[in-house]
Amino acid sequence: MQWLNYHHLYYFREIANEGGIAKAAEKLRLGQPTLSLQLKQLEEMVGKPLFDRRNRKMVLTEAGRAALDYANEIFRLGDEMIEVLQDRSLGNQTHLQIGALDSVPKSVTLALVMEAYKAGPCTVSILEGKGDELFRELYAHRIDLILSNFPAPAIERSQVFSKSVAKLPVSIYGSAKFVDLKKSFPQSLEGKPMVMPTLHSKLRHDLNHYFKLQDITISPVAETQDTSLQRTLASHGLGMAPLSEVGDFKDGALKRIGRLEGVHEEVWLVAAERKVENPIAVKLMKSFTLK
Repeated sequence: MQWLNYHHLYYFREIANEGGIAKAAEKLRLGQPTLSLQLKQLEEMVGKPLFDRRNRKMVLTEAGRAALDYANEIFRLGDEMIEVLQDRSLGNQTHLQIGALDSVPKSVTLALVMEAYKAGPCTVSILEGKGDELFRELYAHRIDLILSNFPAPAIERSQVFSKSVAKLPVSIYGSAKFVDLKKSFPQSLEGKPMVMPTLHSKLRHDLNHYFKLQDITISPVAETQDTSLQRTLASHGLGMAPLSEVGDFKDGALKRIGRLEGVHEEVWLVAAERKVENPIAVKLMKSFTLK
């Protein structure tokens, strides 16, 4: 029986990712002859060439592409194992790592954290960022859950679960100087300044569709996905902002001008399949909804 040499597999993966032995050797600070020997020994063990050498370039063979897929999965599982075992070293507390898009209302993130504490003894880490960054972290199992305003995009090698946890009505909010626009709303928004979400968000497309149907032309003065920044800009009178109604408006800086009927912001809770599941994350995927 042949035993897999993980050093061989690691060096093979680096050669594949770097596109050649020279770049991999420079990254690993090893001599090129050493890497060439390691690769040769792996190819001899599997009985097939893993690269085609074409004009000084190394191109993965069909066997090489299959080996790279397995190598990536093997090292991903190794990273997951270390992280899971390190988390278990915190005693009886489970470490839950949550990713939250900047565009998700902070009140929704708070509700999820509070529900996590009810689910069992745990410590919670929250990472805010952009969707592509957070989903990469989820697929690599460096975070357990994502709060997103869109479901997980389809990917090839990871099994991902998305659950809609909230469908929030959206209203227009503004500082005191815009209060008179409550009269004749929403037509009163014609030509008025607006702090909008960015063009790549679903909510922005829904808003554009709403204003088109109502034959209303607004004046976007700023664009951001960060709802906290939207609120700050709007509270300083720069323009009005379309915000979900779950936010905390008790300080009085923002006044509700009117609801955009038929416009909602949907929030999703997303998890990736893991060999060793986080028990708190599992409970939240089953039970958490925003009431």
